Amino acid sequence: MSAALVAALLLSVAAYIHTRSPTPDMRPDQPLADLLWRGLSMLALVTWGVLIVRGFAREQWAEATVSLLGSFVANWYISQRGPRPTWPGLSMLFAVIGLGFAAWSFAME
Repeated sequence: MSAALVAALLLSVAAYIHTRSPTPDMRPDQPLADLLWRGLSMLALVTWGVLIVRGFAREQWAEATVSLLGSFVANWYISQRGPRPTWPGLSMLFAVIGLGFAAWSFAME
């Protein structure tokens, strides 16, 4: 399993959790933490898209397709679990780890 695949899955889930948490109860209490979460989520979404497009552009269509479909499955699984109070922290953690894997992928692959 490549770093790009792991990064795509983590980044997708991180961005998806942010979009599924619109109520104030599901957001961090501090405005700065909420702003950081929003920024990480947007960066995660953009990086996810770049990873998918890069996978198809480099003619690694099988891995890019698995990344895309795996992201859909991971998001579906998260949606079936329902909202949880730990989602904001989990989303930020996934975004940071996913961005690290994406940076590794861009540098080494």
